[in-house]
Amino acid sequence: MSSHDSPAPRRRLSREDRLQQLLEVAWQLVRDEGTDALTLGRVAELAGVTKPVVYDHFVTRAGLLAALYEDFDGRQNQAFVDALDASEATLEGRAGVIASSYVDCVLLQGREIPGVIAALSSSPELETLKRKYEAIFLDKCRDVLTPFAPSGTVSQAGLRAMLGAAEALSHAAANGEISREEAQQELQASISAMVNRPRP
Repeated sequence: MSSHDSPAPRRRLSREDRLQQLLEVAWQLVRDEGTDALTLGRVAELAGVTKPVVYDHFVTRAGLLAALYEDFDGRQNQAFVDALDASEATLEGRAGVIASSYVDCVLLQGREIPGVIAALSSSPELETLKRKYEAIFLDKCRDVLTPFAPSGTVSQAGLRAMLGAAEALSHAAANGEISREEAQQELQASISAMVNRPRP
């Protein structure tokens, strides 16, 4: 008789499914109670599993924060790639994709991602992880924007300014300070201006 014929009260999940469950519980915990409440023990309690199960996946709170950021980045990257594939090959089209993908990903994750990013920045190891994923994202942005730059190049300083604007506008939209559309339009305009700026 298969497990489908007689479901047990607590179904054993595959390692990957368990990881996804724990990440969902962790995101919900951050959403409901804030990043300070995020502990491996609390995640275990809310997920209905023993602490060793959670420790086996993340080892430390820093490991859990890193996994949350990687989960966020993975979704952001996929949304970005999908939107690029569907967009028109113009500066306006590419800048619009970067703006809408970034803002939408933050809004999808809600107010919890700024707390996770702030917690990441509190540890040199986690700050390094954050910088690594930022560098990958900025390289992709450079690749799609450079063909439209009159100078033939997009500067690292310009890309960093774009990222700062993306974070600030997205978080303002997540907090209800500005609308999603305002955040996207302002970011798109900033990206286009950065690409078109004459280089010395």
